Amino acid sequence: MTAIDDKRNELPFLGNPIDEGAGSAEMDMGDGRGRARDYENGSVYWTPQTGAHEVHGAIRVKWAQLGGHRSFLGYPVTDETGTPDGRGRFNHFEHGSVYWTPQTGAHEVHGAIRDLSAHMGWETSKLGYPVSDEMNMPGGRLSRFEGGHIDWTPAGGPKAAFGSGFADDT
Repeated sequence: MTAIDDKRNELPFLGNPIDEGAGSAEMDMGDGRGRARDYENGSVYWTPQTGAHEVHGAIRVKWAQLGGHRSFLGYPVTDETGTPDGRGRFNHFEHGSVYWTPQTGAHEVHGAIRDLSAHMGWETSKLGYPVSDEMNMPGGRLSRFEGGHIDWTPAGGPKAAFGSGFADDT
């Protein structure tokens, strides 16, 4: 039994392997690091550095849209977990996180913006949950949250602002 099989056995909600009849369903991810296995309700990814962790639902979809394990986020380092307030869920990845609530959908945070969000208390801070992915702004980057935003510039680093003091560009 592999670490991926062990993880799936801890999480029966994942269901059966989707390719159960095809022999060994574990896939080499082609990057010299990872392996994965897809199940009816999610996937388990493993590397020697991260161990085995599952992704599923809207967080899995967002991560896949960003490029999955080959994206800037990298491999999962946690299983999908409920937030302390019971409203949302998250997965942490090697280089960022994806947060989800039914009201906000799934959005990524990474880099210095993520670091400041973590320092402030993640979703329990006055900012709340992310409502956008990180995006370009003049001179830097920006992530929007329920209660404001965090912007980052090379000169100023990350700074939080509360309320809706930014232009609404979609």
